[in-house]
Amino acid sequence: MNRDVLQAVEYIKPKLHKPPKVALILGSGLGFLASEVKDAVVIPYTEIPNFPRSTAPGHEGKLVIGELFGKNVLVLSGRFHIYEGWHPSEIKKVIHVLKAIGVERMLITNAAGAINTNYQPGDIVLVKDVINFMFRNPLRGPNDDEMGPRFPDMLSAFDREWMTRVKNALPELKEGVYIAVTGPSYETPAEIVAFRKLGADLVGMSTVPEVIACAHVGIKVLIFSCATNMAAGILAQPLSHEEVMEVANKVKERFSNIVKVALEQL
Repeated sequence: MNRDVLQAVEYIKPKLHKPPKVALILGSGLGFLASEVKDAVVIPYTEIPNFPRSTAPGHEGKLVIGELFGKNVLVLSGRFHIYEGWHPSEIKKVIHVLKAIGVERMLITNAAGAINTNYQPGDIVLVKDVINFMFRNPLRGPNDDEMGPRFPDMLSAFDREWMTRVKNALPELKEGVYIAVTGPSYETPAEIVAFRKLGADLVGMSTVPEVIACAHVGIKVLIFSCATNMAAGILAQPLSHEEVMEVANKVKERFSNIVKVALEQL
């Protein structure tokens, strides 16, 4: 195990009452779920050795460990984006830490722009697949054979059984494909047209590096995107992070209920 990973694990493990089997990554404006964790142990990222920091608006930057909707969870309230300057390998390091402390499944959330014109701002979408348009991969460089294979199979990244149970419990939930770009500039209207032709329904600036790193170590993922705005060129209005946060705030209750149902399906 990488020395940086080992030091982070040694710092976190003694603070765990019960090893969490499920981790959640909370996207922009969705950090409110961290406050719903019961008997919470809160660890700021700044206290964890060799851990990256969250600098994006709407990302608090802390681990919250405890019980959420009856499940022992570890919540990452604040994620790490390539546009903040983090190397993708730093995201891999975080996933390796989670694997080493016992995480087996990951529920990833994000805020995204809606490419699919059948979506509306505020829709929660179950992501059925991803496209890596970042042209960056967290697994580049020497492979840690102890953590995972050199060439991981991405077909097994998603927990298809978990997804099926969620769809059966929430038949009204929309599904879609998420395409990731590096940002931080929003996409151009021409790029959105191109992404639609590639089969993308949503666009965002995160999530895919985490999915790749999870596939490497065998953590199965489930992804919910909150469509906080229509993508560039669909509506005659400029895009803004304020709109993203505003819409995410409006869907708090519905989003919380969907995460509750998802955890109940485990």
